Amino acid sequence: MSNSYEVEPTHGVAERTALVALVTGDAPRRVVEEHLEELARLVDTAGGTVVVREIQQRPAPDPATVVGSGFIERLADRCRDERIEVVVFDEDLTASQVRNIERALPATVKVLDRAAVILDIFAQRARSREAQTQVELAQLSYLLPRLTRRWRHLSRQAGGIGTRGVGETQLEIDRRLIFRRIAQLKDKLEVIERDRRHRRQGRSELPAIALVGYTNAGKSSLFRALTRSDVLVEDRLFATLDPRARRAALGDGVVAILTDTVGFIRKLPHDLVAPFRSTLEEATEADLVLHVVDVAHGSWEEQLAVGDEVLEGLGVERERTLVVLNKIDLLPALRPAWLPAGRESVAVSATAGQGLDELRRAARRALLAAPGVTFLSIPLDQTDAVQRAVRLPHRLAQRFGGRTLELAMRVDGRQLSKAGLDPFRVAGWTPVEPGGGH
Repeated sequence: MSNSYEVEPTHGVAERTALVALVTGDAPRRVVEEHLEELARLVDTAGGTVVVREIQQRPAPDPATVVGSGFIERLADRCRDERIEVVVFDEDLTASQVRNIERALPATVKVLDRAAVILDIFAQRARSREAQTQVELAQLSYLLPRLTRRWRHLSRQAGGIGTRGVGETQLEIDRRLIFRRIAQLKDKLEVIERDRRHRRQGRSELPAIALVGYTNAGKSSLFRALTRSDVLVEDRLFATLDPRARRAALGDGVVAILTDTVGFIRKLPHDLVAPFRSTLEEATEADLVLHVVDVAHGSWEEQLAVGDEVLEGLGVERERTLVVLNKIDLLPALRPAWLPAGRESVAVSATAGQGLDELRRAARRALLAAPGVTFLSIPLDQTDAVQRAVRLPHRLAQRFGGRTLELAMRVDGRQLSKAGLDPFRVAGWTPVEPGGGH
């Protein structure tokens, strides 16, 4: 059984696109429809115009065409009637499945899967040397197992005899070239990542905060609000691909380096996650991770779960994560029951400015309560001690408390003893005991 409905095309020269999704067994149709809506947004971001959406229901995927030969025949008629140029499946397609589907559709129709669309968006959005290298690596990793269909024109031209060896030879040459290029790109990425780690060490005196979350959750808007910087804010998926970092004043003398990262997305193939892992490494090394969630989205809890799974895979502990429920201005009211149980969370609207002060307080509190943070309070008339203190590295925060200089630092007892300083509690900054960490 299949179901189809049309979407009014937009004006312009974008390729006319049909989307295809599969419902198997007792899987909830609502979830498939949500995934198809997300795929439509991906196609829009890539520059296509969604003209037709098709949903096919089967007990299990068809090994040859995913959706079955009868459905493919009807889809071919729709493609001719609607002048479709691209068909995008919301499933990962093998090389043989693509070949079988393309044979049944009009010759002018391209067949892609979700991963191919995402790669196209990455290729459009990559700006930095690192992102462009990662894109090429991901594209080659995606292309390698699908090379067989690239040479089918040889058999069409002259059959198997006399051309089969040429095709196989060319295919093997291509494979060797791709393997060689992949090795070169991996070496290049190692150099880039080594340089990035070196730059990160140069700013290690300030605490690091990473913004993570589902794509289009409002991370860029929040980044702009907290850093007061002019960055791209666009209502499209993967608006941010290159990691970017800015200083963010959190109040009470606390300043941090805030980094925006590439967004999470459902059904992103693992071989596409790996090349872009370095954009998320900011989260693994950050002192605090702000997990941004679009609470106005109907499936925000699922998106939170997707993000938690990614962070867990990266080794980011829950204790280092603060959930930020964004876009509360789009809700009639935020119910306390919606707040994640057992998780520290803050409700905000990055665009309307709601809850940002509370978010800064929560971030400040989390940074200063982290293990290894030491607090100093030095009378200003002890100029020699003040000079020794400000020369110490890894200063997290600094403020003046009347006649004293108050500092929050990541230093150990040996460094303090060498500088002739003693740590003790600073009232009002944090509840932890002198010396921090407990």
